[in-house]
Amino acid sequence: MINHGATIDYRPHRLLSLWRTTIGKKYVAAVTGAIIAIWIVLHMLGNLKAIEGPGRGHAALDGYAHWLRTAFSPVFPNDMVLWIIRTILIIALVLHIVAVVQLWRLNRRARPRNQKSKPVRSTVFARTMTWSGVLVLAFAIFHVLQFTTRTIHPTKLVNGAVYANAYYAFQKWWIVVIYVGAVVLLGFHLNHGLWSGSQTAGVDSPDRNWFWRRLATGVTVVTVVGFALIPILYAADVFPKPVAPATQVAGLHSQPPARLR
Repeated sequence: MINHGATIDYRPHRLLSLWRTTIGKKYVAAVTGAIIAIWIVLHMLGNLKAIEGPGRGHAALDGYAHWLRTAFSPVFPNDMVLWIIRTILIIALVLHIVAVVQLWRLNRRARPRNQKSKPVRSTVFARTMTWSGVLVLAFAIFHVLQFTTRTIHPTKLVNGAVYANAYYAFQKWWIVVIYVGAVVLLGFHLNHGLWSGSQTAGVDSPDRNWFWRRLATGVTVVTVVGFALIPILYAADVFPKPVAPATQVAGLHSQPPARLR
């Protein structure tokens, strides 16, 4: 049993001992989940640069992507900051998955055989947490394969033309369906994750629970709407068609796909 009032010893063997406990795994899941959630919100805000349109040959979204690649240059080499962020996210994602899977297995073992679990005051977000997490992870892999590693490319991509790449990708209805559906599932996972994270952090109480629930719901709604708007508005041609030089337009058919971000 962990004494929550005691000072935590951060020596390696103490951290390993904490990790082996249920509460330790919950802390890891909560902290890594918070890191991923912050990145998700920032990523959504960055994508909203598409609302500014294609500009006069140089879209604001393209400028944002260029800034990510050249941040703190020339002090840091190009892409260095981006790779630091990616490394942090990968580590957080791996730790999050391991912690959640181990907690799930512990719960399964603690449940008596032949006894079905009966959720008490459980929400749909809590009941679908496992499946929403698995499906969102599958979508994240698809997204990386499409726009980062370029392993799959249903539409042609042009180097540096992020606005145009997104425009032509979301002209395909099935890609729009995948992205919007994935965002809705992300909302399910994010809503319960933020709420349960506040419980793990010990900031919840009967007097403040209404605030944390509304905060989780508010962040989720803004994130889902912000992400879903982009493919929908592209597909509906609300966003203008990209303005590109003839060489870039030709590149849609001749150049190999390029990384989005």
